[in-house]
Amino acid sequence: MRGSSGDRTLEVQRVVGDAASYEEFVRARSGALYRTAYGLTGTRADAEDLLQVTLVKVYLSWGKVRRARSPEAYSRRVLVNAFLSGRRPGRFTREHLVAAPPEPRGAPPEADPSEALTLWPLVRALPPRQRAVIVLRYVNDLSEAEIADALGCAPGTVKSTASAALATLRSRMGEPS
Repeated sequence: MRGSSGDRTLEVQRVVGDAASYEEFVRARSGALYRTAYGLTGTRADAEDLLQVTLVKVYLSWGKVRRARSPEAYSRRVLVNAFLSGRRPGRFTREHLVAAPPEPRGAPPEADPSEALTLWPLVRALPPRQRAVIVLRYVNDLSEAEIADALGCAPGTVKSTASAALATLRSRMGEPS
């Protein structure tokens, strides 16, 4: 025998409440998540795709995500994991074939365009995990512990990965290590 009408009403109210809290979260935090996605991917279209994949995964687990200590940190980890798993060899990756280039939508979110012209190609050339550490540290201003949480590794791994990434960037810029 099925539950009473009151049980169904409570379930509908719970689902509607979950959807409303998810929508509120997306309105409040999607900009920050997009900036992280842009920092990781380097292109507007790939950042939008990565953000969309992340938001779908977060929505499908919203009950668990909203109970997390920090839904934003949980979502950032989903985003970084989606980025890293999409870069692994032998995995399906998005195709970038188009008949014509898309219309520009404005300048990407950058602090100093002249600095980005020099530094950004070097950051994009880093291996994905090193790039993720650099973006999370210097774009998102996260602590080593927060980066470790986002990447699912130890803080010492974050330190060594950041050190290697910075050494690579310095050498490619012609600076002494």
